Amino acid sequence: MADSEKGPAGQPLRDVPVDWEALEDAFENNAPEVHSYLHVGSGEVLRVVDGIADPEMHARIASDSAYLRIEPVSSREQYRWMERFIPMVEEPNLRAQLSQAIDGKGAFRRFKDVLIAFTAERERWFAFRSERLRVFMEAWLAANAMRPIARPVWPAEPAAGSSPAAAAGPITQEALGGRRSRTTDALKKQIEEVLEAIGARDLEKVLAFAEFVRARRASRAPAPRADASAPANEKPVEGDGDYEPPSSKQRAAARG
Repeated sequence: MADSEKGPAGQPLRDVPVDWEALEDAFENNAPEVHSYLHVGSGEVLRVVDGIADPEMHARIASDSAYLRIEPVSSREQYRWMERFIPMVEEPNLRAQLSQAIDGKGAFRRFKDVLIAFTAERERWFAFRSERLRVFMEAWLAANAMRPIARPVWPAEPAAGSSPAAAAGPITQEALGGRRSRTTDALKKQIEEVLEAIGARDLEKVLAFAEFVRARRASRAPAPRADASAPANEKPVEGDGDYEPPSSKQRAAARG
């Protein structure tokens, strides 16, 4: 077997149909109560939330060799990404606003809020961060002897004579959470009910966030890579994790 067909420890590479979008979400979410796992057979990503998921199901996943624990990118590293992106912003006033936004606790949320009003720079930030995440994801896959391949368009039919357990496949996110998934029509109806109950000013906020989500989705289509074997694909960072971002004085002292 050629060296290119082996992992870092000499073990053979496993082809995994990676769900890039779900994997990206797992790598960026470092909340301590959230635990993410990759099913190495299906490429599906499971998110286990303490206090919500069935503890027995969580224990089953953690002890199953078919699931690999995903270690997210640290808050400290994600904070560095914001620091590196700010000097790339050409507009001086926006650059100053972003520098002020990352000063102290709550930096991630303030940074995102500033960018909501700047569509072009917001999309550039999504692309920049997605590229950084892609580097981490590819390194993690390689370190675990996994080779990403394209995901199947249609789910494979269970093989004849397969056991009920094998036919059932990996655990689904719905089964893990103990909740039935809601249909798109039900969600749209709920949104309509919410919109009818709020005023015009709040509607503008809802619209701004909807545009934010749309731009985030669009940013997940990176430039094609000559050596890529599978297509790559944001949710906003929800919290600062356990990392306390430095103040402007601390950052100035570090540079000095």
